[in-house]
Amino acid sequence: MAEAIFRHILVPTDGSEASMAAGRLAIRLAVLQGARVTFVYVVDTAIVEELAASAGKVASMVEHELGVTGQRYLDHLSRLAEEAGLTANQVVRHGIPYEEVSALADEQSVDLIVIGQVGRYGPRRILIGSVTERVIEYAPCPVLVVK
Repeated sequence: MAEAIFRHILVPTDGSEASMAAGRLAIRLAVLQGARVTFVYVVDTAIVEELAASAGKVASMVEHELGVTGQRYLDHLSRLAEEAGLTANQVVRHGIPYEEVSALADEQSVDLIVIGQVGRYGPRRILIGSVTERVIEYAPCPVLVVK
């Protein structure tokens, strides 16, 4: 049997359908490759102030709420991984999403990033989401984009 190509797969999620589809595909790949899988949610600090202002809340409260929401997405994907016989790692980071995803991939020697084509904040670009586009540009490893 050939040696596995991917030993550690990173899956950024924002709860969008595209990111959940990426999570499901990454789980299937991890099972086939015998790989570890890490799910990451990044609290986007660039939009925290914006959301706080529009909701009339304190930024730290909005940041906490986003973290709690992100943890729910991570828990959901981890349950799917467990059902497939995998143990998944979960990471919550705070910052600019593409920077945090790329840095985490580098720090953890990730072999593959599996990411949704367009995220929660919609198709700001014509063909591919802006975060996804930046991850492709800055990632230290191959990036698989899932529709």
